[in-house]
Amino acid sequence: MSNIRHDPVAPTRAQRLAAGDSIDAHRHDDHQIVYAGSGVLAVTTDAGTWFAPGTRAIWVPAGTVHAHRAHGRLDLHLVGLPADDNPLGLDAPTVLAVGPLLRELILAYTRDPADDNPERHRLLAVLRDQLRASPQQPLRLPAPTDPRLAAVCALVHADPADPRTLAALGAATGASERTLSRLFRTEFGMTFPQWRTQSRLYHALRMLADDVPVTTVAHRCGWSSASAFIDVFRRSFGCTPGTHNRCSP
Repeated sequence: MSNIRHDPVAPTRAQRLAAGDSIDAHRHDDHQIVYAGSGVLAVTTDAGTWFAPGTRAIWVPAGTVHAHRAHGRLDLHLVGLPADDNPLGLDAPTVLAVGPLLRELILAYTRDPADDNPERHRLLAVLRDQLRASPQQPLRLPAPTDPRLAAVCALVHADPADPRTLAALGAATGASERTLSRLFRTEFGMTFPQWRTQSRLYHALRMLADDVPVTTVAHRCGWSSASAFIDVFRRSFGCTPGTHNRCSP
């Protein structure tokens, strides 16, 4: 990423972003929790893209160069924590499940950032406790480094409904299925089918944020039926595609 801003303090605030708006690449000396109360949030680093609907938040460790992008109208809530305050013990961006209590704590804490009363300090203490209890979620699209892997990933991203097998995609890009299978495991820590499901879910969330009908999303993202899509979506996010902006895990 070029033209990287350095904002030493990670802000705590709430703001709205219109669909398609972005916050350019920057880094903080603090940790930051990034939560989208509505819409779908994508946070991109050199290592890949993490994505989260309203039932998820993204942990961004201190020093991480990252950019934000809004899919759908985004109610963005940011919580900054000092570099020596890492309740999760995480040194890489991570998607976290956000239950009803954690959601309300984040909303309340970002409502009036200038407030410094004792009640707000207690609110932060409970928020930190809830963060520690939040399950981590594998909602990430890693960035490929090997050009053979990058070529295959580009084909799938260009057309999420592409039904070709890994062998067929390899034939189109000049790499063997065996080599590509190894690269998916060594670079991404997952199989090709697992990665393709993540990619399809990412594209599905983006389309849903733009109010594309569920059946159309299922078709465009390669699921055999709307019911198959709904089943995978529910298992991944704890709610159905039609209600993902209104439900909690």
